[in-house]
Amino acid sequence: MNGRFQKGQSGNPAGRPKKRRPQVSAFDIIFDKRLTVSQNGVERELSVDEALQLQTYQAALKGSRMAARTILKMIAKRETWLAARNPPKHAPVEIKTTHEARTADEALLLLGIAKEMPLPEGWKEGKDPLLKLQPWVVEEGLRRSKRRTIEERAMQDIRRSTLDPEKPVW
Repeated sequence: MNGRFQKGQSGNPAGRPKKRRPQVSAFDIIFDKRLTVSQNGVERELSVDEALQLQTYQAALKGSRMAARTILKMIAKRETWLAARNPPKHAPVEIKTTHEARTADEALLLLGIAKEMPLPEGWKEGKDPLLKLQPWVVEEGLRRSKRRTIEERAMQDIRRSTLDPEKPVW
């Protein structure tokens, strides 16, 4: 039989390939090491990775912007990991709101935008108090509405709702 190789000659002169070792980088070897670190007089054993993180944290506290940026990235990465690992166990919060005009009145009074007036004669008890706007608020509102003209009826409403209607510059 006429084959590719002569009798007694191997088809693989270099022999069987040697078993390959897994690719191990120098960083992998270094990160597997343990270091003894002294903090406040107490010795602790840390991995190189933990020691580098600690050193970066200390540099960030001393004002290094690059270290602070690195720490913030580490925190964000950890928060993402924690959120994926531990989804929230509580039910979604349902927000219900109600509108109560008196709450807005209290805010206007608190901020000094309006002033409570004595109730006119014949005003029913238990009704909301009468509020009038401070002149400076009216001036500011008029200043902001320069682009449009205000109708006479609206001007009468503004004067009736203003504490001292003669004070604002119209």
